[in-house]
Amino acid sequence: MPVISDPTDFNEEELYVDLRATFGIPLFLKCEGFNFAGSIKLKAAAEMVRAAEQDGALKPDSVLVESSSGNLGVALSMIAASRGYRFLCVTDTRCNLPTRRLMEALGSTVHVIDKPDLHGGFLGARLAHVRALCASDDRYIWLNQYANPNNWKAHYRTTAPAIARRFPHLDVLFVGAGTTGTLMGCARWFWQWRRRVRIVAVDAAGSVTFGGKPGRRLIPGLGTSVRPSLLDESYVDEVVHVGEAETIHACRRLAGRGFLFGGSTGTVVSGASDWLARRPGRPLTAVAIAPDLGERYLDTVYQTGWPHDALSDEEGVRARLDAVFQWV
Repeated sequence: MPVISDPTDFNEEELYVDLRATFGIPLFLKCEGFNFAGSIKLKAAAEMVRAAEQDGALKPDSVLVESSSGNLGVALSMIAASRGYRFLCVTDTRCNLPTRRLMEALGSTVHVIDKPDLHGGFLGARLAHVRALCASDDRYIWLNQYANPNNWKAHYRTTAPAIARRFPHLDVLFVGAGTTGTLMGCARWFWQWRRRVRIVAVDAAGSVTFGGKPGRRLIPGLGTSVRPSLLDESYVDEVVHVGEAETIHACRRLAGRGFLFGGSTGTVVSGASDWLARRPGRPLTAVAIAPDLGERYLDTVYQTGWPHDALSDEEGVRARLDAVFQWV
């Protein structure tokens, strides 16, 4: 094991979970939660901060500010603490309480938006608050994960080639869509170097990212109420939308086999399994990206009966997922 002095120096890049052994799904999960930030967002955060430092945008009196549903906020909190920056995270009421406390423990300030924008939802309200802060004081430096090309470049440089090295005969890659940084970085790399790999974006039902109608979303991570400017749909072959009931049941099904993953992973696993179930022909080599682990979701996704209305069709959802998970 390495000996490090900077928390960004450690990130487990080569760990995969074979779901065929536990679920009968021909799917490998690339686990991105084993670093000191606890999620794949460490890559984007480090790349964006590094670029801001190189450009001279970050100065000793600068205050980093970012809109985040949680994981990027934690990653930036960690980096800010390690490098002596101040950081203000603008989030909303859907951010898990353990995540907020973790950011505060790292020395960051967390501002919670409790009222959605009339047209842009909670994300629109968060972005409006960030813009107002930056207009009020030029010490605020907004990295803007929704438009910053270094977000997707981090995954073009690291995530995609790591997958290609481990699975040289990859057929299909499933990537959750939030800011679309991971999606765009991986899709661009495979488009350039391995064009035969099919890129399937997995989005949350109620997200407007791919033109859907806005709807309530309680699980942070995937989906947006404002279309990300990073998104270029020409690199995406298909889009799968997953409801939150399916996400919750997939997470709990994984936990029942000893794997505690976050809500985004449950969404991606559910979407990927449904996609694979509709193609029972020749065996495919399929990989999905698991953005984080599940400890921060114990009071939500893993809390019995949460949320009651999303689980009102519990038996029907469970029966459908059981059939999908056992299709092989």
